[in-house]
Amino acid sequence: MENPICKSLGSSQLRELRRFGDRINKFGFNFAVCDGNGELILLCEADKFQSERQQLIEVSRQALNRASCPSEGCLTAVPRDPSYELRATSDGPGNRVLATVLKWGSGAVGTALIDLGDREFLVHSSLFIDELRTTNNEQNIGEHIFAEMLGLLAENFQAAFKAEQQIEKLSTELAQTYEELVLLHKLSTNMKVTEQDANFLQMACDSLTEIVAVEGIATLLEKTIEGEKRLVVTAGSGLIDIDEQMAGILHWRLTDEINEGREALLDSEVDSPFKYDWPENIKNIIAVPLCGKEKTDSPFSHKIRDGSYVVGLMVAINRIDKPDFDSTDVKLFNSVANGCAVFVENGRLFSDLKELFIGSLKALTSSIDAKDKYTRGHSERVAFISRWIAKKLAKKQPMEQERINKIYLAGLLHDIGKIGIEETVLRKDGKLTEHELNRIRAHPSIGANILGAIKQMRDILPGVLSHHERIDGKGYPQGLDGEQIPLIGKIVGLADSFDAMTSKRAYRDARTVEQAMEEIAKGLGTQFDQTIGRVFLDSDVYQLWDILQSGFSGIYESGESCEYGIAAVGTLIR
Repeated sequence: MENPICKSLGSSQLRELRRFGDRINKFGFNFAVCDGNGELILLCEADKFQSERQQLIEVSRQALNRASCPSEGCLTAVPRDPSYELRATSDGPGNRVLATVLKWGSGAVGTALIDLGDREFLVHSSLFIDELRTTNNEQNIGEHIFAEMLGLLAENFQAAFKAEQQIEKLSTELAQTYEELVLLHKLSTNMKVTEQDANFLQMACDSLTEIVAVEGIATLLEKTIEGEKRLVVTAGSGLIDIDEQMAGILHWRLTDEINEGREALLDSEVDSPFKYDWPENIKNIIAVPLCGKEKTDSPFSHKIRDGSYVVGLMVAINRIDKPDFDSTDVKLFNSVANGCAVFVENGRLFSDLKELFIGSLKALTSSIDAKDKYTRGHSERVAFISRWIAKKLAKKQPMEQERINKIYLAGLLHDIGKIGIEETVLRKDGKLTEHELNRIRAHPSIGANILGAIKQMRDILPGVLSHHERIDGKGYPQGLDGEQIPLIGKIVGLADSFDAMTSKRAYRDARTVEQAMEEIAKGLGTQFDQTIGRVFLDSDVYQLWDILQSGFSGIYESGESCEYGIAAVGTLIR
């Protein structure tokens, strides 16, 4: 018969104790459990005799008191490990009761008791016959057996605690590992070469602090500021202040630590005094390197022992939920820093690739323009004017930056087909024959055929092929009209015409801006699209003209013109 009264132990623990009680009941004896306060919470009786509850409680409290005060001694029936020895017995009036303390870790959570009944019951028990008795002051063999069983129960109880501790530790480690894997996966899936360094590194810092609680974190990279290379904070969060001097100190100390064989700069005063002097607000600090394979001309590009170069660093201060950063933190920070370093290096390689590509395109178009001295610089001007028109149009109707970039490239490559036209035709001063006119009119188709073999150029082709089409259908090479003409072709065609009108030709002088604008206004609805033409005419054409006349000097100095091409190429090869 079970009489659970209250629950200070867990339900799973009580279930195991009940099973043990069932085994004791089969011998005809009763089993009881008391909580850490000595209160009875479980009683399993075998229906042979009744236990006196108050006696059980008193024996339980006696055992708990003696367990908490070892100097008072204990009644030990069986020599055992002190953690599990029998803590009390009752040998006075009433039933004979054996008791042991149940420990969960270092604390007692209750007692387990076996009630052997009174002397009369023991005498008739087959386990307690006279022949098995020794002396009146010692346990008989039967009592010895049950004391052993209680001892094993206590051992199993403590073993269960240790197993649960191990499971909990393993579970915590698995959860930590899972979070780390999620973080590294997040970094890898967001590692797009078109992403800005600052955006990616900020995401890395934010994600890392979701796992490792710190007061402040920052990532430092080399940047050129006012013509000077400096190590500056590119991303970060929290209470961390790193000026130019502190950045240099961190870089120098970290490089020394790495060259001495360590994985990171790790410093605190937990186990020993600080190795280095730090600002007062720093209690502990970790710094790991961002390494690249290529040496740069930066004063911060220091070679380390594995042959790579330190191009930046990640630093965090003041661990919040632990006294110090540990080896686990070092491994995690290094993993994240390695991912960041790969991203930064890939970004730089991608930037170099874009610069090489746009440089090659401009060299190609310049070589085409050079076939005719009167059109020198024409392709780059048309590209800039096309971009100008597209950006103005984007204020009136939705247009993504990617589309604007492609319009710029179409303007840059619109005359690439002239590479297949004889120079004698391109440079002829006099009137062209019908055959020569047809050769000139073939250059959009030739250009489209050249670029058609490059799949990344498929969105550029319509601008190259249709920039000489007219709204009234009198253009070439296909004679398209109205809405049949792609938007990109309408924009590049207008930009081409404006630059052609304002440039000197072998057969005529250059027209003024005013004259060119008048021609465009007259051609609205016939040669030029009404909406696009009006957007252009309503813009500050004189500002555009000043930029073109200066040879892009103003925007070249600011680096904007170069960025137009690099951004546009990035649209193609991302």
